[in-house]
Amino acid sequence: MSGSSLDGLDLSTVKFTMESPEKICFKLLHNASIEYPAEWQKRLSEAFYADEKTLDQLHHDYGVFLGKATASYIASTHCKPDFVASHGHTVFHRPEEGYTLQIGDGQAIANLCGTTVINDFRSEDVGKGGQGAPLVPIGDRLLFGEYEVCLNIGGIANASYEKNGQRIAFDICIANQALNHLAQREGKKYDANGDMARQGKVVSELLDKLNDNAFYSKPAPKSLGREFFEADIKQLIDAYPTTDALCTFSEHIAIQIGQATNTVPTGKMLLTGGGAYNKHLVERIKTHCKHEIVIPNRDIIDFKEALVFALLGFLKMEGVNNVLKSVTGAREDSCSGCIYRPN
Repeated sequence: MSGSSLDGLDLSTVKFTMESPEKICFKLLHNASIEYPAEWQKRLSEAFYADEKTLDQLHHDYGVFLGKATASYIASTHCKPDFVASHGHTVFHRPEEGYTLQIGDGQAIANLCGTTVINDFRSEDVGKGGQGAPLVPIGDRLLFGEYEVCLNIGGIANASYEKNGQRIAFDICIANQALNHLAQREGKKYDANGDMARQGKVVSELLDKLNDNAFYSKPAPKSLGREFFEADIKQLIDAYPTTDALCTFSEHIAIQIGQATNTVPTGKMLLTGGGAYNKHLVERIKTHCKHEIVIPNRDIIDFKEALVFALLGFLKMEGVNNVLKSVTGAREDSCSGCIYRPN
């Protein structure tokens, strides 16, 4: 799993047991995070602006990088996986224009790992008129059904919950993508614990501009990508001192999470993703949100998305739908993913 915050590659080994079509048990056997070398962080960040030839080469090269990293991980854990499920790395996400692009050549991964690989989980749904995102809610339903709301704060914050027997899910707002961008202006990878944000003040003018974006009044399903940050967020926050911008954007995230989830009957909210470690942000969310926030153990916080993409691969191999039209807005559910066998 590689997310939009560009902090690195997450790998998990998971054992699944299907108790029923609506209940799957899991056990996380091993986990690892690989921080991107500076070269890869640069190449992935700049991919958004690359031409077609450069992207084709990057797609192959990144598949080789993923394959080598995964093969090394498999060797170190002494396991023999039935398959590898790879999210790849999102370069473009424009479902309204009918396409999405996650790079990372599945054939290269399969060849280097010597095992079946499943990737490209989003394209089929987009082809059916869906958003191709978010994909994690199938895991929220099958693996974490005891929570009224599942909230993940990574590069983008998203939530899912049950409503009238259907899973509802959507991207809420840009999150660590903006916070990390601001922290990096000061030479830091991220704002540890939200300490820099805590030193700043909320700038009402900026907060109003952020909250007034038309995206927030759109009904679900809806999703966000790097495009939204570049076009709607970056220029706004760059005009203010770092600590004030961090403080204000943290408040913006908390307000949007509250507005997005307070319509759900009060209960427990599972909070995962890097944002769970941002103490200042969590405090602000508690102020604006009526649910009891539950922060799980580190393995679930850090590797929930990797776990769920393993689940998507498992469901694909079992021939079970793994992308829900109620979440993405597609014409129908999908059993999504492309399967590659090693040459």
